[in-house]
Amino acid sequence: MTRPRGFLRRAGLLAALLALSACSITPPPPLVPTTPGVTVVPKEKLNEVVVGVDEVKGGYNPHTLAAQSTVTTALSSLLLPSAFRSNPDGSPALDRTLLVGAEVTGAAPYTVTYTLRRDASWSDAAPIAAEDFVYLWQRMRSEPGVVNPAGYRLISDIRSREGGKVVEVVFAEPYPAWRDLFRDLLPAHLLKDAPGGWSAALTESFPATAGPFAVRTLDQPRGEIILERSDRYWEQPAALDRVILRRATQSATLDALRSGDDQVALVRADSITTTNLAKLAETTPLTTEAVPRGEVVQVLFRPASPNLADVKVRTAVRALLNRDELIGVGARGGPGAALRADSLVVPPSRPGYRATAPQGGVDAAALLTEAGLTRPDGGRWGRDGRPLELVIAAPGGVEPYATIANQVQRQLSLSGIESEVLTTPPDELFGELLADPGGTGGQGDRTVDIAVVPLVGSGDSGTVLASAFGCPEPDNTGSSTTFPGNPAGFCDPAVQKIVDEALTGRLLLSDALAQVEPLLWQQAVSLPLFQVTDLLVVLPQAQGVASGAPFAGPLSGAAAWRREDR
Repeated sequence: MTRPRGFLRRAGLLAALLALSACSITPPPPLVPTTPGVTVVPKEKLNEVVVGVDEVKGGYNPHTLAAQSTVTTALSSLLLPSAFRSNPDGSPALDRTLLVGAEVTGAAPYTVTYTLRRDASWSDAAPIAAEDFVYLWQRMRSEPGVVNPAGYRLISDIRSREGGKVVEVVFAEPYPAWRDLFRDLLPAHLLKDAPGGWSAALTESFPATAGPFAVRTLDQPRGEIILERSDRYWEQPAALDRVILRRATQSATLDALRSGDDQVALVRADSITTTNLAKLAETTPLTTEAVPRGEVVQVLFRPASPNLADVKVRTAVRALLNRDELIGVGARGGPGAALRADSLVVPPSRPGYRATAPQGGVDAAALLTEAGLTRPDGGRWGRDGRPLELVIAAPGGVEPYATIANQVQRQLSLSGIESEVLTTPPDELFGELLADPGGTGGQGDRTVDIAVVPLVGSGDSGTVLASAFGCPEPDNTGSSTTFPGNPAGFCDPAVQKIVDEALTGRLLLSDALAQVEPLLWQQAVSLPLFQVTDLLVVLPQAQGVASGAPFAGPLSGAAAWRREDR
């Protein structure tokens, strides 16, 4: 079909205009998502440090035994406020980013007054105030499976003044270690009425923060946590734009250090990784340092269990275990192997540590026989024709505890004692199974006889002693309830008197330990193995990275880190 000439001229003009428009219009810039309170920096200008770690899985509440990990310690030190933090020598130091002052202001009753900074607030602009102190106190004194609650259980009341910025903490008895309390405060206004309550607190992320960094991304499936400098922080801003924690296998972490993709690594290194790092150091400038955690691996023999109620049976079962082999399997030839724990309370890396383990062997067979057990034809130990069957519990998926539990089972089997390993979710283990005096946690007759779990010794040793081996006493606020028991299910009135005197300062800790540790060894409640230790690896690009104060972890100083590429 033939088009009219006018139509062709108009069509040509339109095509020319469209071509001209296509050449002169600039496409809009891409949208960049933003997070309130966080400054978005173009990627090419980011000043960041990437830290390789073993794991970033959920459970970040630093006050629960179930959540103890390198990453939990790191995140709490950067994201949560504390009344006191640790000096390089381990002594408590007032944290002036949160407090104006804190002091004992009364003797009868024993009272400590905290004065908070007016500008200290959570990332959602809510003030850090007395309600945060009250929330932590109430949960720590009543919830099972918390870390060293004995000090909080001495508190009888908390009073608020001046809009919550002055906090008066009243104790039922003197508590010399009060500076260890109220570290890693939690946002009460978001958690106290939240679904799941305490058990769900910080399970997946942080609802609000109050530190030099804020959470930009917390991706557990991908194994990556991105922390960015918080513009809502009221104090000196962090030198870095962001810190990235990235999960990888230890071989992959070595590759990332070799390529420079990671500038820091903090891992539980075994002998192979240690050897490979030494080889890497021949071609790549780096420094390494052992960083002890505040946890000691221990095997608990629970007197609350009917199978182990007899001290002779507990002593015999403990004697049947090859301690050196358990340490070797758990430490894997890494730096933790050098921190063998021969004390029931004080970790090996802590000042004042002294070995108290008794010397000499025990005739396990004779003790079992005295307790009424027999071993027909060299088979299985039992009573009245029924074999002795023990349940060994460990937090599922948490190393080195699960591996050691399996080794305990193997050793007992070779000695004629049947057992099974129960690896259960950590929150269930500490919050239910080990919190129940009978050790059943509502699961019928599945009593936990032996538990391979951490002893967290990062706080005051008198508090550790009372929390780990003290009797569950009634609530001192007038309630008819009784506090949850310790994970060992242990209570001995002869020991309790010394424990109370050490906790309240009526007896010097050194004198108390000299009296109580021999009694505890005789009771065969715990077999400590070694202190869990990470290996810190640092490349020259990451400046200012150090091991940190004892048990605070290297990332506690991340706000002062710098990145210098050469």
